[in-house]
Amino acid sequence: MNLDYPLRVDGRGRTAGTSDDDHVRDLVEQVLFTAPGERVNRPTFGSGLLDLVFAPGGDALAAATEFTVQGALQQWLGDLIQVEAVQVQAVDAELHVTVQYVIRRSQQRTVESFLRQVSR
Repeated sequence: MNLDYPLRVDGRGRTAGTSDDDHVRDLVEQVLFTAPGERVNRPTFGSGLLDLVFAPGGDALAAATEFTVQGALQQWLGDLIQVEAVQVQAVDAELHVTVQYVIRRSQQRTVESFLRQVSR
């Protein structure tokens, strides 16, 4: 059984579980929005995405951000997924991230969108 993310209790009072494909999506979300240094036993885990969106803008930064995020996903989830594309957009106080990947186990192509409120 895979634990659902974020951790919650289901209707039976037990820790909620999730399907294999949804678990992979949860792992992608964790890599995207975890800052390196945030996890005690994995100090390099994460993408640093939330820090990058506050740097001075421009096409070069957008390309660098997408490249950095794609590299983090490959590093931490490369045995589970093959990342095909990453698109990051900062719109007002929201961060929109779209990730296209193939789940290696099932060869299923997936496109997932994530939205996070950001503030400095």
